[in-house]
Amino acid sequence: MPKYYEDKEEDKQSCARVKEDLKSCLLQSYCVLQEGKSPNKCLQEGHSRALQINFFECKRSILDNRLRFRRRKGY
Repeated sequence: MPKYYEDKEEDKQSCARVKEDLKSCLLQSYCVLQEGKSPNKCLQEGHSRALQINFFECKRSILDNRLRFRRRKGY
């Protein structure tokens, strides 16, 4: 579930909130906690797939010149 931190300072990095949500989702997943696998291995198996796609789309929208003048997708 995505989280939005209003009391936190605004990050200068683009897509920082999506990255933070993806990281927290992976670290709290069953794959990492119960099975003891690494987060990279869990990503390859498809855990937190929706946030991974959202993070990819956010990073891709930075490079897309048509979307640079509009807003980034996602967060």
